[in-house]
Amino acid sequence: MTERISEEGTAMHAPTLAQWVGNPDEFLISYWNNRPGVFQPAGGGYSSFTLDDLDAAISTEFFREPYVEMWDGDKLPTRKFTTARTVARSTPGGFADARKIRELLDKGATLLLRCVDQWHAPTRTLLVSLAEELGRHVEAFFFVTPAGRQGLPLHRDDADVLVVQVAGSKTWHIHEGPTDENWHAGRVTEQDGPRPAEILRTTLHTGDVLYVPRGFAHWASADEGLSAHLSLTVREVGAPDLVDTLRALLAEELRLPERPLGEEALTATAARLLAHTTERLAALTPQELVSRARGRGRAGMPSAPEAASFAELAARWETPRATDTSPPAPRPVLSRDSTGRGAV
Repeated sequence: MTERISEEGTAMHAPTLAQWVGNPDEFLISYWNNRPGVFQPAGGGYSSFTLDDLDAAISTEFFREPYVEMWDGDKLPTRKFTTARTVARSTPGGFADARKIRELLDKGATLLLRCVDQWHAPTRTLLVSLAEELGRHVEAFFFVTPAGRQGLPLHRDDADVLVVQVAGSKTWHIHEGPTDENWHAGRVTEQDGPRPAEILRTTLHTGDVLYVPRGFAHWASADEGLSAHLSLTVREVGAPDLVDTLRALLAEELRLPERPLGEEALTATAARLLAHTTERLAALTPQELVSRARGRGRAGMPSAPEAASFAELAARWETPRATDTSPPAPRPVLSRDSTGRGAV
């Protein structure tokens, strides 16, 4: 039976996750936070964002950075793939330029669209469901890489990643995960010590799904045609999130005077603060703190779009004139003043 993942890592009902990994129970027990894996679900892994959606986003000419980036070994300067627009006598920059983007793709650069869930409604809806199942904050990114070219350099992500191959094919190189908790996200360089050993090499074709555990170093290069994939990044909380959550929890239902007058009043305020903090800490477990921190992360995700469209809203507000039976508004009455001129 498919079940939703709990805070302890056991499986529960997870139909959204199932469409990428097949059996969520097996995935959560054998792969989650542990080892990379490749999955080939029946009918192919579902992607809420396609190349047609990419064309639609770029062709509006309103799409702009930081949602769009281009890489060629390193991140390219924004001016190389964006342009300015004149709006109400001002000229803001950073708008995606379709011509420049295609020229850079022809030269081998990689296109990266960030936070797709923030501006693409179907992806937002999909991720809300996945986040509910996993109990984690989830984001979406879309990559397009020309054949024979590498995307990003060897790097680690501070998230578990599900890669859904949308078009073309791409060969992935997965390296070892962190050896201790003193690791960092981002590019892996010589300053980080010996290059982590490669533990998996696999080629994804359209519909295939790859799972990369949090912190496992990886890089990829496109093989046939124009490679496109959707990355679903499942964020885990860290120490800063726990600290922020604890601070917010201790402040709940706490009402203190901002400027106590005199030593006695100030001491009394401090005593109330300590008593409130002691009571809250005594009732708080480590598991509850982690759960609350994860909940704050999910709360920061874009919410599912409203069901009603503006067109539907306008139709509900519209009053047909043919059926309007309300009495007409009174007309102004003219009278004559002493000069014989009309007056209202």
